[in-house]
Amino acid sequence: MTNSDDGSARADRGPLPDEPSRPLVIATILRGEGVTGIHTHIRQFRGYLEEHGTTTTLVTPFSWGRLLTVPVFGLRLALERCSGSANVVWYRHWHEVFLRNALRRCLAGLGDCVVYAQCPLSARAALRARQGPHQRVVMAVHFRISQADEWADKKQIKPGATVFRAIRRLEREVVPEVDGLMYVSQWARDALLGWLPEAAAVPSTVIGNFVAPWRREAGGQPLADLVTTGNFDIVKNHRFLLRVVAEARRAGRSLTLDVFGDGPCRKDLLRLTRSLDLEGQVRFRGFRSDVRDYLPGYRAYVHASYSESSSLAIIEAMAAGLPIVAGNIGPISELCDDGVEARFWTLDDPAQAATTLLGLLDNESARTKAAIAASERFQRDFDADVVAPRLLSFLLGPDSRPRGDAFLGASHRR
Repeated sequence: MTNSDDGSARADRGPLPDEPSRPLVIATILRGEGVTGIHTHIRQFRGYLEEHGTTTTLVTPFSWGRLLTVPVFGLRLALERCSGSANVVWYRHWHEVFLRNALRRCLAGLGDCVVYAQCPLSARAALRARQGPHQRVVMAVHFRISQADEWADKKQIKPGATVFRAIRRLEREVVPEVDGLMYVSQWARDALLGWLPEAAAVPSTVIGNFVAPWRREAGGQPLADLVTTGNFDIVKNHRFLLRVVAEARRAGRSLTLDVFGDGPCRKDLLRLTRSLDLEGQVRFRGFRSDVRDYLPGYRAYVHASYSESSSLAIIEAMAAGLPIVAGNIGPISELCDDGVEARFWTLDDPAQAATTLLGLLDNESARTKAAIAASERFQRDFDADVVAPRLLSFLLGPDSRPRGDAFLGASHRR
């Protein structure tokens, strides 16, 4: 997850390898703007296409029934206080209903097209709204294992309980019906196939996340030693970062950390910062759409999340030329290598993690070498100029055509 936007100049880009032959519709149950990694993925992909003269249509639940969104979605705030499971059910049901209606209106005016759905719910809405198999549905797999697991990580539902099982059933129904699957990491592919082997029959590809290059010169005074960005969710594990900074101080090093982002754990993190007496070392900078402009002002990027399907935050830090310190979980080793662009630290021992971190910061030659390697790795593997054409080719190219007449048609629509 990341909370940034791209403001860099892109005048030196070349033309798209092939002009899209079909309209591209991006469907998501999220709002059009926000702080999640999915928001950044959509923003970066659309920005790349638009700068090459190609427009896309973004359809969200808020594209339809605007007068109804406040009372319908507002009730969720009351449910959240009473029942996490009821909150999840209400959120998923009504966001899908509104998105499906918005897609029906959009797709009715199109012929051949591709709907690039950002989750299983948006994929089901697209399958039910499309006019026929000539309107292809390709789904991005951003989630970790299953969306049921993500809601469980947030403590909104219980693993294995009724709502958890219902979400898994929906995914078991929808995923095999789409026309293509785009995994953001090999880990994400393996995690899904581990419990849903039927997904292997769907044409698929693994294409990592990408961002536009950071094309400005770093300058000015250093902002702090360390930086991290991300939504303040339990799984992002910001508490661990605070304890690492506290352990470094016990070792005689007063490190400074800037934390960009916001979310449900904010009050808890502020309390922990006070209890550890870190108010002079840790600054909570809030959500900033221009966070990328700040990243080059730090010595290292730190990441403590214990569950990811990919990490746009790490990719953006590498684009800014920062060495990475992170746990070796999920797909992180697909983004950077321990001892090269990164240093992998333990996520269960803050004192040992502080030793790893100080080992990098106290060796300027090693830190600089890792920073250079991070920048080079970004240019090779995660630059939008390199990766976005591959995604476009998969979405619109001949290798992911509709499979016969199989689609969720009118008889399946609700």
